Amino acid sequence: MSSAGSSVESHILAESPRLVQQQSALLTDLYQLTMLDAYLGQGMCDQAVFEFFVRRLPENRSFLMVAGLEQLLEYLETLSFSSAEIEWLESTGRFSLRLLDYLAEFRFRGDICAMPEGTTFFSDEPVVQVIASLPEAQLIETRLINIVHYQTLIASKAARCVMAAPKKTLVDFGLRRAHGAEAGLLAARAAFIAGFSGTSNVLAEACFGIPIYGTMAHSFIQAHTSEIEAFEHFARMSPDGSVLLIDTYDTLVGAQRVTELIHRLRPVGIKVQAVRLDSGDLPALAAGVRKILDDNGCSDVSIFCSGSLDEYTLAKDFADGTPADGFGIGTHLDVSADAPYLDCAYKIEEYAGRPRRKRSAGKSTWPGRKQVFRLSDSSGHIRNDLITLADEDARGRALLECVMRDGLRMASSPTLEEVRDYAASELTALPDTMGDPFSHTCYPVEISASLQALAKRVDSTYR
Repeated sequence: MSSAGSSVESHILAESPRLVQQQSALLTDLYQLTMLDAYLGQGMCDQAVFEFFVRRLPENRSFLMVAGLEQLLEYLETLSFSSAEIEWLESTGRFSLRLLDYLAEFRFRGDICAMPEGTTFFSDEPVVQVIASLPEAQLIETRLINIVHYQTLIASKAARCVMAAPKKTLVDFGLRRAHGAEAGLLAARAAFIAGFSGTSNVLAEACFGIPIYGTMAHSFIQAHTSEIEAFEHFARMSPDGSVLLIDTYDTLVGAQRVTELIHRLRPVGIKVQAVRLDSGDLPALAAGVRKILDDNGCSDVSIFCSGSLDEYTLAKDFADGTPADGFGIGTHLDVSADAPYLDCAYKIEEYAGRPRRKRSAGKSTWPGRKQVFRLSDSSGHIRNDLITLADEDARGRALLECVMRDGLRMASSPTLEEVRDYAASELTALPDTMGDPFSHTCYPVEISASLQALAKRVDSTYR
């Protein structure tokens, strides 16, 4: 599978495009603005604490992986309303002059605590904690969920693919069926964090330095008068290592033709790196193609498979020594087909120094500003998590870290390679049973006695 371009550490654009910040501040829900108008009218501008968390993991998920924090911080750093946006809001006649004046001067000046990108997490655990004035914390809700939810969703599925196919080359192929341009770009980033080798998305290398990979389409083969002619034209255009798609007509015949071409091109220094299979019974065809390649002195040529793959097919069809060296994961990844959304929420937990708690049936929350501590066993595998109040002292690793104070980052962001390495260590620390996509291991998340007692006090107050 050929990769173009440079590494993550030295990508082409010194200043990466910040696509998230280019979104209008009007990309929000109407009720955020109407609530702000009401808050301002009542002078409700004291400090609030909101937390983003996932209520319940999808039925077929044992863990989730945090992603999207970098884009969230970009959004908060640059969030403002242009004069044209203020004029449009005024033209609707829906909002008070008081709100329009507030938005014209708006900048986020709050604090953010969050789990680092690449952290594995579980239900009810606060992933992002916002500490800001009530209007500020309320206004950012919609876009915060939009940014963090999507990348977390994709990183979590990509991580499952990585665990189902260890030491294999995995490439994001999902751009063409992603739900929009931003989704396709950020899916490539989230998948790379989780351990994918790269993506087909060219803009992902320009923006993030993610290695890009490419082969050819069936149309390239069909446009030529013969399959072998198409193979040779493509191979000569990429002499350092092409990837040839061999299933347009007859996969095994295509493999035989590739071996003939390889022996003809080797003397002139042209290399065929891999062949790609995109349809049919992929495990059986991979075995047949491997035999043809090996029998004809082409054992150095890899086999790359694509076509409706995900963690389930990787674990079920390719786990028993099937000779495939890499996989393109497309639609099922970028839309997270088996679990296309997370039951996530962004809720107020404290206002004006008083803890707050939602008690709706099936949607109750734990009150107060919180922390999550993680304990591991002697082998380094995680054992259980404990959700506590923020000022509690507990054993284990504290997962929430302060990353923004008064609207400014507290430190430079880690590189994407550093985030990726950290994510790999997080996957290694998971219990072994979580590597099986067909099992749903229930990981223990405990609630501290102090937090339970606070919830009872809040309940009695409101009762």
